[in-house]
Amino acid sequence: MNTKEIKVMIENAMPGSIVNVEGDGTHFEAIVVSSEFEGKGLVDQHQMVYKVLGEAMKDRIHALSLKTYTPQQWKGIK
Repeated sequence: MNTKEIKVMIENAMPGSIVNVEGDGTHFEAIVVSSEFEGKGLVDQHQMVYKVLGEAMKDRIHALSLKTYTPQQWKGIK
């Protein structure tokens, strides 16, 4: 699995999101900014992304460090 595959999977499932993925082929770090996270807690946000990645989380991704933000939260960080 490569970073581009993960990025495309998330972007396709969450249109309009900002996605940045880095990693070495088994260990990855991802930042996902999506309006779909509005009103959801951090655990729910992460579960949304894990659901998108589905079977890849079991077979092809050994570890994923995930940071999720709403667009409003992201504006405060940038």
